[in-house]
Amino acid sequence: MFDTHVNLHAEAFEDDLEDVLARAREAGIKRFLAICDRFDNYPKVRAIVEANSDIWNTVGVHPHHAKDFQDLTVEELVGAAGDPRTVAIGETGLDFHYGYSAEAEQVANFSRHIGAARETGLPLVVHTREADGLTANILEDEYKNGPFGILLHCYTGGQELADRGLALGAYFSVSGILSFKNAKDVRAVISKIPLDRVILETDCPYLAPMPYRGRRNEPAYLPYVADALADLHGMTREEVTSICEYNALTLFDKVNI
Repeated sequence: MFDTHVNLHAEAFEDDLEDVLARAREAGIKRFLAICDRFDNYPKVRAIVEANSDIWNTVGVHPHHAKDFQDLTVEELVGAAGDPRTVAIGETGLDFHYGYSAEAEQVANFSRHIGAARETGLPLVVHTREADGLTANILEDEYKNGPFGILLHCYTGGQELADRGLALGAYFSVSGILSFKNAKDVRAVISKIPLDRVILETDCPYLAPMPYRGRRNEPAYLPYVADALADLHGMTREEVTSICEYNALTLFDKVNI
């Protein structure tokens, strides 16, 4: 299995990262994508990647932190993305739930990342929360200027954004949220997305799946996310993980098999 969204540089893993990775590998996780949330955290993320041959990374600025990187340029993102184990741009996008950065700051940050994704040919990891319409509008408008790969990560958006994303060839990742009892709306949308466009993630240390909800999440819990997706489609875990791994390696095509 390929955990396509792990925040391994998070404070929650400072004391036992090696144990966390060992448990994940024992659970069948063979590849990890370490996410960069702030441009100044890129060296920390890279250090983890360089110490582990089964981990790759992204480069980017989460929308929460857009206010702190208003001077970041497309060229800086492209330069960092030149490393052979940097395989995606992001995560980036829009999050209007908390409002940690102003809308204009988030939109500008998002646009720069799209420019870097287009220039490098790397897929764009998109975080969107309570911003479906504007996210879709920006992606569609930017796509007209030249195509780029899109992943709508930890997807909890509505059907309209899903449909508009699919029209752009987007992929969608599912997390432990899919297993939550109160996530009926999420399951309803995910059930309509073709399986050849779905990949798996934990988003650890956040969003632990059932039966670990409320605890620190780990990559070792990815099989429970797979189970939730398998239950949704009446398939086995093995069938789902095989499909999702193929999809992930197709999307993140710089990852060495």
